[in-house]
Amino acid sequence: MELLMVRPYQFYFNQQTAANNFFQSDIDIENANELALAEFDTMVEQLRAHQIKVNVVQDTKDPSTPDAIFPNNWVSTHPNGTLCLYPMFAENRRAERKSTVINFLHSNYKIQDVLDLTELEKEGTYLEGTGSMVLDHHNKIAYGCLSERLDKVAFTSWCHKMQFKPITFKAVDDKTQPIYHTNVMMCVGNQFVVICLESIPNELEKQILLECFLQTNKEVITISQDQLNHFAGNMLQVFDMHEKPHLIMSEQAHRSLEPAQVKNLEKYNPILPISIPTIEALGGGSTRCMMAEIYFSPA
Repeated sequence: MELLMVRPYQFYFNQQTAANNFFQSDIDIENANELALAEFDTMVEQLRAHQIKVNVVQDTKDPSTPDAIFPNNWVSTHPNGTLCLYPMFAENRRAERKSTVINFLHSNYKIQDVLDLTELEKEGTYLEGTGSMVLDHHNKIAYGCLSERLDKVAFTSWCHKMQFKPITFKAVDDKTQPIYHTNVMMCVGNQFVVICLESIPNELEKQILLECFLQTNKEVITISQDQLNHFAGNMLQVFDMHEKPHLIMSEQAHRSLEPAQVKNLEKYNPILPISIPTIEALGGGSTRCMMAEIYFSPA
């Protein structure tokens, strides 16, 4: 596995995404762009220091894309050589699908097919990549909490085309507002699942999920709504050049965990906490959102 990260040109609070991303805070941070760039560069350095292969594409000035730092919402790659492009809820996020990133992938990897769902935007239908859905690649299961950013029909259709089993449910935050992206409330690793079960009001949906985790031999590590608010669900298990797993999360998320939860997670992979407070506050996304996995073979 390799990672794709997009280095922002201009990072700022995106008013258009704040409509349903309740993790964003419109606070005045002096030199926010410089701070976000420094956090991004340090994260790349830390990942590379752990022998994780990171490919960085520099964002462009025009058009202005404040959330370019979160590429996993609009693009995903798959071991069968398929490149997927996704329909985005916020109009100014659609501009993130820049030729710089797409050309980088086409130039460096073997791409067999492109599944382009962006036409769905004209119908007001959205499916925001591996933000809106969490994929268990090994067992070919896709988990999706329903929201304005994950349309059930689009999700089911994607699963059919990509040969994933779809599992949908509703999840809400501590104010009973719909959770906008599945990857803020759950993370699927090879041998474990981190999930905020208390965010799922429907008991039957909860049981279906737990049954699925049992069948796929995953230890369930539950987090609270308060931990979810500190991005503890927004983790990603990545593999270094020696196929050794690492669990990436933010320092804020790491600080919110109980010692027993940390111990449980460290059974399966060392934890790599990364400090990105500016990006989390203004962007409403954390470390997982900043990394798009590359499953392609090199060209």
